[in-house]
Amino acid sequence: MTVFPGTVAPAKRAIGWIGTGVMGSSMCGHLLTAGYHVTVHSRTRSKAQPLLDRGAQWAEHPRAVAAESDVLFTMVGFPQDVRQVYFDEAGILAGARAGIILIDMTTTQPSLSREIAVASSAKGLAAIDAPVSGGDVGAKNATLSIMVGGDATSVQAVMPLFELLGKKIVHQGGPGSGQQAKLCNQIVIAGTMVGVCESLLYGYKAGLDLNRMLESIRGGAAACWTLDNLAPKILQRNFDPGFFVEHFIKDMGIALEEASRMGLVLPGLTLVHQLYQTVQTLGHGRSGTHALMLALEDLSQTRVNAPPA
Repeated sequence: MTVFPGTVAPAKRAIGWIGTGVMGSSMCGHLLTAGYHVTVHSRTRSKAQPLLDRGAQWAEHPRAVAAESDVLFTMVGFPQDVRQVYFDEAGILAGARAGIILIDMTTTQPSLSREIAVASSAKGLAAIDAPVSGGDVGAKNATLSIMVGGDATSVQAVMPLFELLGKKIVHQGGPGSGQQAKLCNQIVIAGTMVGVCESLLYGYKAGLDLNRMLESIRGGAAACWTLDNLAPKILQRNFDPGFFVEHFIKDMGIALEEASRMGLVLPGLTLVHQLYQTVQTLGHGRSGTHALMLALEDLSQTRVNAPPA
């Protein structure tokens, strides 16, 4: 297995990166800034152009990225994308040489992460699942929380790379455990988001100055990341994505599937999942997760920050 001691210069470590979306582009950029040689691939080359302009090398398919890499990161959208990137004829496992470490930072099915780990081990590779939380802001500022699953030796080998991407990095256990921790994260976010949006709706109809209301509750037991970062965007009617609604629906769906498998009933998550499906039906699947407000406004026939009736 390839291990990278701290004395090895970054320029001598070949990094691969697949997926240059809202978060992936910023994350890959931090590795370039640190001096790593990076080979990138994305379904849409134009999305990778800012990284290419900074010196990254382009590869035509995931197999070519793998052939050039000592450590390879993937950050794509859906489980089917992960499966394609790893298992297709032009995929990572077709091109990876023994000894490299594969790190999937996509939020996907724990069972798929374990499948990748088994297939990788059979080829003499190491596979880590390392989904993240923190959205586009965390990706840009390198302050992500990274939830890691995989064998301890491999995780320790790439810890210096994780430290360039996030501030809170916790090894959860074996393959798939990073994904399970991320699903716990998404369950909390789902419940928090509906609470924040309903609070704004209620405050508006009660005639409160919503900015003043937020100033108060941010300092109490309700304090949370969503209040600080997304509630102001809702008041500005800015629903640009830090994390896509359609990806959040995917994550909640995976969590509900896992819950069913474990014999759990999660009524709160089920309700929020349904509400987000309404957001998508309204045409906001590519908006940010705080666009949940739009579905709740539709149900109440009330628009926050509209002139009082």
